[in-house]
Order: sequence, then structure tokens, then C-alpha cells
Amino acid sequence: SVVLSARCDGSEAEIAVEDDGEGVPPECAARLFERFYRADGARSRETGGSGLGLAIVAGIAKRHGGKALFEPAKPRGARFAMRFPARRKRP
Repeated sequence: SVVLSARCDGSEAEIAVEDDGEGVPPECAARLFERFYRADGARSRETGGSGLGLAIVAGIAKRHGGKALFEPAKPRGARFAMRFPARRKRP
């Protein structure tokens, strides 16, 4: 299953996607947002992945003053989020 969520606590806004799939091997976590990086090269070839998706997500987050994050989900799966500084409403 896949869960999409969004929240804003006044100082920070977050958009997240969490699944209960295979997860990401711990040794791959540091490189997930690099261009052309594939955690599982064999599986990516089967499904046509280029290794650009998460790099694009990180670039969008950075462009808007935020950051992209990865967290392993418990007991399995993965959670990816983009966090941004919350904007204040203009008077």
C-alpha cells in the first residue's frame, strides 16, 4: 500500500509518500538522491527506471528552499518526504 500525506505546523510544511514494499538497503540510503543512482540495478532495468526520479525531487525541494528526505519505514517499506519552510500569509 501507499500513503500520501501533507502537513504544516506553522514553521515547516511537508509532503510525504510512504509504502510498505521491499524497502531500501541501508547501504544505499546515502546515495538515493544522486542522479542516475539505482539501489537495485537489475530491478530498475526490468521496470525501465533511469535513476532520475529522486534526484528531480531533491532538485525541486532545494529550489524552493527545502530538502528531500528518506526514512526506512517500520517494519518494512520506505518513506520519502519533501520539507519546506512554511510561508507566512501576507497581511
